[in-house]
Amino acid sequence: MSVDVRAVTESDFPGWLLALKTGFLRPPRVTDELVADRLANVDLPRTQGAFDRDRIVATFRSFRQEVSTVGGGSLTADAVTQVTVSPTHRRQGLLSRMMATDLTAAKERGDAIATLIAAEYPIYGRYGFGPASWTTEWSVDVRRAGLDPRRTGRPEGGGRIDLADGEEIRKIGPEVYRRLAGVRAGVTDRTTRGWEKGTGLGYQLDPWTEPFYAVYRSDSGEVEGYVAYTADDKWDDAKQPVNTASVRDLIAVTPAAERALWQYVCSIDWITTVRSGYRAPDEMLPLLLPDPRAAKTLTYVDMLWVRVLDVVKVLESRTYPVEGSLVLDLRDTAGLSGGRYRLDASPAGASCVRTTSDSVDLAFDIAELGTLAFGDESAVRLARLGRVDEITPGAAARADLLFRTPLRPFSPDIF
Repeated sequence: MSVDVRAVTESDFPGWLLALKTGFLRPPRVTDELVADRLANVDLPRTQGAFDRDRIVATFRSFRQEVSTVGGGSLTADAVTQVTVSPTHRRQGLLSRMMATDLTAAKERGDAIATLIAAEYPIYGRYGFGPASWTTEWSVDVRRAGLDPRRTGRPEGGGRIDLADGEEIRKIGPEVYRRLAGVRAGVTDRTTRGWEKGTGLGYQLDPWTEPFYAVYRSDSGEVEGYVAYTADDKWDDAKQPVNTASVRDLIAVTPAAERALWQYVCSIDWITTVRSGYRAPDEMLPLLLPDPRAAKTLTYVDMLWVRVLDVVKVLESRTYPVEGSLVLDLRDTAGLSGGRYRLDASPAGASCVRTTSDSVDLAFDIAELGTLAFGDESAVRLARLGRVDEITPGAAARADLLFRTPLRPFSPDIF
């Protein structure tokens, strides 16, 4: 029998959750509490299921999202999440059918991009997604870091750090997070529910451990950052503490806040190891330490993937450090956003239009534009890899001057 792909209804939803858990290898148990919590926070018309008779065998959901772009602007995104195919129905084209339906609808709505966090790297390039941000996690051996043993928890460069609780973070956190989106590209918005779940309110799928919170304030009293972390309770055979602090969330919108918060976490008594959590790859953490080798890289991996749906919106929404022009020939097998475009950019603004008469400078698949437009990748490197065709000599270097950014994109959240 054929498999039917369609939006799920409320009565379908428990079966959809069961298929989701099956796909992600979670215990296949669905409670009424879980159904109620998830139903209150999904858009059913954007929640697809693949039905083999009366059983759902694949899941797919999307929702509206705002993503920061270079220079502090934002783009409306179609955020794709909870994509699974049951083991019995792999390699039957179900994901392709659901993805085509979703991206077509996103294009018709006027969304500029689609986004996702890829569970597996090889899957999504064929749908036009490219990695727009990467993330790094470090483990810091505090004892080897060379820090002054007389250090205190007070910031060395001024300002102050105060302990806080989840209620205070829910009040001050959203504004700090919005300011981060003005500093870094690739920051996805956090909803009220996101702030509540992230600070322990409401239904939690996994057991909740209340973290410690600390807030950094400048000399003027302005909140410029905060950190949330947990700690274990371990002692060695000589009755010496060997505890690990695990950072859940650290948002800093100024260099002073970033320095102060990391110095604070690395100065807590009884903490011998600090796990940073997922951070921007160019975070200053390792170089804050007298011995940067004490920060061992645990993870360096792709984070936010971007699929461009509206080339003009994407290229006109960001800022550019220099003046320049490029003509891009974009290949899009899905027929959503391919074609030839002329970009004229300067620090004062940018114009992007379709063209048929201008000679092409660079030609590449639409997936590469998702990587380049957020400033993280080099067109020169992509050309060396064979993923960008340099038609006009020197055009890849010109593209790097236009697109690359001083700070790499940062996407703090998995969705």
